[in-house]
Amino acid sequence: MIIYDGIKSDFIRSVESDSIAIEIETNILNKMGRHTPKSEFRSWENSLTYMYKVLNDKNIPNDAGIAIEYNIPQTSKRVDFLISGYNDKNEQGVVVVELKQWESIKALETLDALVETYTGGANRRVVHPSYQAWSYAQLIRDYNETVQNQSIDINPCACMHNYIRHENDPIDAVQYVPYYQEAPVYTKGQLYDLRDFIKKAVVKGDNKQTLYDIENGKIRPSKSLQNTITSMLKGNKEFIMIDEQKVVYEEILQISLLCQKDYKKRTIIVKGGPGTGKSVIAINLLAELTNQDQMVQYVSKNSAPRDVYKRKLKGSFKVSSIDNMFKGSGTYTETNNNMIQTLLVDEAHRLNAKSGMFRNKGENQIKEIIHSAYCSVFFIDEAQRVTMDDIGSVEEIYKWAKKEKSEVYEMQLQSQFRCNGSDGYLAWLDDVLGIRETANYNLEGIDFDFRVCESPDELHQLILDKNKEANRARMLAGYCWEWIKTGKNDTNCHDIKIGNFEMSWNLNGGEPFAVSDTSINEVGCIHTAQGLEFDYVGVIIGEDLRYEHGQVVTDFSKRATTDQSLKGIKKLHKKNPELAKKRADEIIRNTYRTLLTRGMKGCYIYCVDKDLEKYMKKRLLLSK
Repeated sequence: MIIYDGIKSDFIRSVESDSIAIEIETNILNKMGRHTPKSEFRSWENSLTYMYKVLNDKNIPNDAGIAIEYNIPQTSKRVDFLISGYNDKNEQGVVVVELKQWESIKALETLDALVETYTGGANRRVVHPSYQAWSYAQLIRDYNETVQNQSIDINPCACMHNYIRHENDPIDAVQYVPYYQEAPVYTKGQLYDLRDFIKKAVVKGDNKQTLYDIENGKIRPSKSLQNTITSMLKGNKEFIMIDEQKVVYEEILQISLLCQKDYKKRTIIVKGGPGTGKSVIAINLLAELTNQDQMVQYVSKNSAPRDVYKRKLKGSFKVSSIDNMFKGSGTYTETNNNMIQTLLVDEAHRLNAKSGMFRNKGENQIKEIIHSAYCSVFFIDEAQRVTMDDIGSVEEIYKWAKKEKSEVYEMQLQSQFRCNGSDGYLAWLDDVLGIRETANYNLEGIDFDFRVCESPDELHQLILDKNKEANRARMLAGYCWEWIKTGKNDTNCHDIKIGNFEMSWNLNGGEPFAVSDTSINEVGCIHTAQGLEFDYVGVIIGEDLRYEHGQVVTDFSKRATTDQSLKGIKKLHKKNPELAKKRADEIIRNTYRTLLTRGMKGCYIYCVDKDLEKYMKKRLLLSK
């Protein structure tokens, strides 16, 4: 959907008559039913006045097509500005311009494609303008059949007309080279350079024809995208399916393809505990359904699983089409009904009601996901809900599926592939943590390396030794230590201190914690580790889990104030103490259950509470 379209002469006239922003505002209200905030209205006035100056050149044809606020089909992404026409070879082409009003940025050396700037009333981490422009252009290339068939040339760039560029400017930092090579950034004083960029792509006007062709193009993944993800998956041992995983994969595939054929809405719930292969199934479906000409996306609330799986698929490639296939769960607040063919929702137990940084967008993520797709697949383990905001449950999915008139299918993954295929370890753990009573009193006969360490130094040394094998061992901890804001990017700033032992929480930057070579020197928390797996984990159990009066107890007052998992618990405690204790108790036990099941081959623990240490040792030796 294009909010505003015309030819260059129309655009010039609208800007000169001071009506361009009003026209866009009116069109958004009529086409989307959305009122425009004053800040957005002012940004149009400023940025479009600048684009007026750029286009005010007789060599840019008056009948070149102009589109403003182009909503890329089947996404919530909107392109700021498009210019269409023919190049010097008489080929159709479009210039994609991402407009930014930023005046300064901070380069983030270790964070891929991210910068820090003042936007939305605060300093925030956002994608580099070149990356944003490139990703939008790539979405159009990858999913618009007309663009593919007619070989329409897409030329992305970014325009930061308020930004004064300096020598060795952060916008040009070396880590951003792959992105601004794909989409150059033009800043204050570079009007003529941007104009030249446009004139190379648009030599002759097309009277909006190319914009019309793109607007009406059928949505279908390109052959190059299909080949890319297939080649990335092929031979990648991380994503090989076995036994029951393959069965569930085939069943989901069949249902999704049926939705593609009869255009009926269906919802699939896949229940499975830690290590049952939910993520492996999701990634394989992502590839196969793309090859079946579907627009399909992998969704998760936490960014950690998305970042890791993208990295494992991409390998050493930085710029890749598959980036657009991984989405956050808050992406679909404004998506129309059945705009996407299949959404694969991993870690569905972590979904929230509201979306956005301030939890002020949308109504319910489960509803919005089901609404947006013909086929929605929820991979869920209700025992891994670990924050007050987690609403993901089978009951909640059924509720919204019914309201969206979606047929529901339910599947179960039984076998545990993590923890050396040991259902026994998980059952023992549930019993030890007081989550549910089981007959697993000890770990006798279970091929899983579980040890209780007497010091955090001993724990760390074990993990250091195991990590030498394949960089697949990590330190984790309950969120009982403050995350020091000033040291988020400094491994020498130690947040966790236990006697003479000191370590840093995982750095707020760089490669994903699960794959970075330097992560062995840091400690991950629940938000870093959930949805991922390692060979070995070393878990520090804080004072929020103790052993008192013959039982394992929880204490939410020992959680760090920087942890958002229990946000609102104190307020709830004043209002309803019993309910608050019950909810906090479930979250704390689930948190440690999740941390203690991240290792496939072994788990080592250190307990701050010495009575809990004694109890854990006893449970290892206890006989029936």
